[in-house]
Amino acid sequence: MTQPQKAIAPKFFYDKRGSELFDQICEVEEYYPTRTEIHLLKTYCRDIAQLVGQDCLLIEYGSGSSAKVRLLLDALPHLAGYMPIDISQEHMLQASAELAQSYPDLDVIAVCADYTQDFQLPPYSKKPVNHKLIFFPGSTIGNLHPQEAIHLLKQSRRLLDKGDSMLIGVDLKKDPAILNAAYNDAQGVTAAFNLNLLDRINQELNANFDLSHFHHWAFYNQDESRIEMHLVSLKEQTVIIDKTPFHFRQDETIHTENSYKYSIEEFQDMANYAGFDAQQVWTDADHLFSLHYLTISH
Repeated sequence: MTQPQKAIAPKFFYDKRGSELFDQICEVEEYYPTRTEIHLLKTYCRDIAQLVGQDCLLIEYGSGSSAKVRLLLDALPHLAGYMPIDISQEHMLQASAELAQSYPDLDVIAVCADYTQDFQLPPYSKKPVNHKLIFFPGSTIGNLHPQEAIHLLKQSRRLLDKGDSMLIGVDLKKDPAILNAAYNDAQGVTAAFNLNLLDRINQELNANFDLSHFHHWAFYNQDESRIEMHLVSLKEQTVIIDKTPFHFRQDETIHTENSYKYSIEEFQDMANYAGFDAQQVWTDADHLFSLHYLTISH
């Protein structure tokens, strides 16, 4: 907040309310990524299961409500266990408990961690693990600058051994009109999601943001191949965060999220640079979204 361009990392969207709002975003008509990725998982889950094999430890980054992973849980035979990793502890634990009830024979090992930072998997030895698969859906990797995305892929590579794999959703480059609509839904759910960040700061950091003095702004930056989300100050104002004043000019913004879009070739080059082999990619008929199966061969 002290930088010339004020910014807050998008991982802080996901308190309980933020996680609930994101689940609602995934249901709005304009937001194509979730339904397209679910379609790909439903269509190709058997192919994925054949590539993975038995006795797999399924590790999910940013598990959230765990809706998509159920498609894999139903398809993968004789799982060694399921390890959801999420920064939003309360939301993750609730989802993990519901998942454990739905799959009583599945060992669920919930981990509260920031997967964008270096971390180690907790010890796991209840069942023999023949294969580790990291599942990273939602094109969340697009929220990272390309260099940060490469760092995450390299960090993931270090968690895996030869023969292990990663299944990752990546949003594709497309008509900017489709992208702009997806992040400016008519119901205003994305706007509420963005503004909730200020409400969270008020509650947790003793701040006094007036949400009516800010508005949601999202647009596709063609030069950077990314959607940018901002919160725009509607007036000149000063906000106090934990006794520290922060001044805003009228129309000054807080940059809250990027969502980079890639071609299939661009992402595969990135994965190869990070130490993965791009083994398989699936995409929909409209070429909106891609699902990449990456492997470790050395």
